[in-house]
Amino acid sequence: MATAPKYYIKTYGCQMNERDSEIMAGQLDQIGYQVSPKDSEADLIIINTCAVRASAEQHAFGYIGQLKQLKDSRPQMRLAVAGCMAQEPGTVAWIKRHAPHVDLVFGTHNLHELPRLLEEVEEHEATVVEVWKSAGDVVEHLPSHRNDGVRAYVNIIYGCDKFCTYCIVPFTRGKERSRELPDVVDEVRALAREGYQDITVLGQNVNSYGHDLVPALDLADLLEALEKIEGVRWLHYITPHPRDFSQRLISAIAHSQTITHHVHLPVQAGSNPILKRMNRKYTREEYLDLVSRVKTAIPDASLTTDIIVGFPGESEEDFQQTLDLVREVRYDAAFTFIYSPREGTPAARWEGRDPVPNPIKKDRLNRLMELQYQISLEANLKMIGTTETVLIDGLSRKNPNVWAGRTQSNKVVLLDRDPAVDLIDRFVPVRIEQAKTFYLSGRQAGAPLSGRSPRRRVELPLV
Repeated sequence: MATAPKYYIKTYGCQMNERDSEIMAGQLDQIGYQVSPKDSEADLIIINTCAVRASAEQHAFGYIGQLKQLKDSRPQMRLAVAGCMAQEPGTVAWIKRHAPHVDLVFGTHNLHELPRLLEEVEEHEATVVEVWKSAGDVVEHLPSHRNDGVRAYVNIIYGCDKFCTYCIVPFTRGKERSRELPDVVDEVRALAREGYQDITVLGQNVNSYGHDLVPALDLADLLEALEKIEGVRWLHYITPHPRDFSQRLISAIAHSQTITHHVHLPVQAGSNPILKRMNRKYTREEYLDLVSRVKTAIPDASLTTDIIVGFPGESEEDFQQTLDLVREVRYDAAFTFIYSPREGTPAARWEGRDPVPNPIKKDRLNRLMELQYQISLEANLKMIGTTETVLIDGLSRKNPNVWAGRTQSNKVVLLDRDPAVDLIDRFVPVRIEQAKTFYLSGRQAGAPLSGRSPRRRVELPLV
């Protein structure tokens, strides 16, 4: 009896890329492949790439180069490059010039054609390149290989129409296309029947959901439909854009026991001139008004954000306005980045004419992080003495005697482990006793609220 071929998927980037990898894996399962825990044992390796920042691209290019030795030793192994980087013309040119050992290049718009593309690879000696320049209709009912447990991602909208001047996503993911509400509800209902209780709905601009449907919908309409599904305990949504964060959505979150009170509002900068150059389509004052409305309606909201420093033309005064905004909002956490030019975007051209020197970029990042770390610690200290429901992910990476999990507001929580009791994938009440900048710690304060999923845990390799 022939042995089933094995596949290995290396995933870079966001949750949308993780979800794409699950769909590619599901197609491979359907045509007779089996997942491999190691790239060295695989008959097919797929690199699912990210183009949002230069560092992600550099890691992917490096990994592609490393695989040449493996390909030389196993010529029958197939190597494919997929995802956002594949949508960039420069990537295809680089592969043809520097990585002829790659067998297949395909993009974000045609990942549903993976089985056919693999057949085509076997018919050609040269690298097969099939990258669609634009997206077609949303393809439903694709198979999926999900990680076991109680967490699941669900796509609800693809693409982005915002065209922020620093961002490559509209070019790699295409225009916004919403899924029909009944299709999303059916998928989540099926997941709940399988034991998934923590559902995250996904989109590059998730709260644009429904604007392109007939009749038009608000993200709140979808979330309110999903929270009625029996078995769904937590509903997350990522990633929103402040411009589209409606009062209707704020009200839906405030009145829900299921939609989580973690509100991520990527501000990117605190200066109106920089926000205008970024094409963020809101002012500092409009953003702060949104924050005020969120805090008023949802007093226990955990606010997080994304901030870019060193955007072309950013002055010290501009940066000080960002620091002032952080002091005013007092985020629970912030994801901070040095501006990374993306070829083909307007800001990449400005970087050549009006750059912020690298030493200044690094200094601003350090000053921003120092401020945010102080605020994050103060926010966590306020949680001492509270009892939080924590979904246990697994063992702490640093200490096998400690469980690690997250609250519904996405705060990391550690608690001592009893080796006789398996808490993985359980919702556990934890009394918070200590607070650090990046995590909380406490002790179990009652019986778990749910049992572990009976399915076998199989992890797709992620970066």
